Amino acid sequence: MSRIGNRVLTIPAGVTVDVADKTITVKGPKGELNYTFDESITAKVDDGKVIVTRANETKQVKSLHGTTNALIANMLTGVSAGYQKVLEAVGVGYKFAVSGKKITVHAGYSHTIEVEVPTDLSVELVSATELNINGIDKQKVSEFAANIRKIRQPEPYKGKGIRYKGEYVRRKEGKKAAK
Repeated sequence: MSRIGNRVLTIPAGVTVDVADKTITVKGPKGELNYTFDESITAKVDDGKVIVTRANETKQVKSLHGTTNALIANMLTGVSAGYQKVLEAVGVGYKFAVSGKKITVHAGYSHTIEVEVPTDLSVELVSATELNINGIDKQKVSEFAANIRKIRQPEPYKGKGIRYKGEYVRRKEGKKAAK
């Protein structure tokens, strides 16, 4: 029994949902998202709620049922409130710079790294060491933030690197001096 798939999704105020031909379109104040789901899954809009049902009880269809429901819930949140990831650069000389649709990352390398911002995301520089990534698609926001973090992941000895705000980096003890 899929508890996630059986969840009834409430449509937020100002959001419209259209289901046509195995494609769901969610429009809201922040934008529009589309998702095409499997033919064994059915979605319908009833009285301000989205109900997702499955055709049979096979393992794959049960998995798709929960996944489809979760993706539609993410779409509803994205077009109404949006998603945000905050990255921080920790270390001497580690910083971000934003110019137009490019992010320049100084992360301890001999060169700077430039990253192109996707068109459907927005990037805001809070300070030289803090970067906000905003968008309506949870997957794109998270993937872009992960790619920036991958430039210099936090290391366990000094804690230097690019990390998510509030992320705990487990610190290791360094070498002991011989006596």
